[in-house]
Amino acid sequence: MSGAPSIHAWLRPCLSGQRKAGHVAQRSIELFIGRLITDEGFREEFLHDPRAAIRMFVETGPELTTVEVAALLSTRADFWERVADEVDPRLQKASLHAFSKRD
Repeated sequence: MSGAPSIHAWLRPCLSGQRKAGHVAQRSIELFIGRLITDEGFREEFLHDPRAAIRMFVETGPELTTVEVAALLSTRADFWERVADEVDPRLQKASLHAFSKRD
């Protein structure tokens, strides 16, 4: 089969064997979403290349299921920006790169 790789082909390196039970599994997606909302640089990376950002995240240890990845990829990009805009700036990790783009 030719063309773009399936979600499973690029995701396979992101998953390692059996998924950990319950709260540990939920913790991974909570960490990802929390970082996506509070870390401007990470959010920019995700919005630019979601698959690469997900790979980078799981390379640090947390695991995401194919269902979680599919849900992240199918969520409208502007949603993450809108939610981040509602978070108190004192809880945000600002990106200096983002500031230079705005000037």
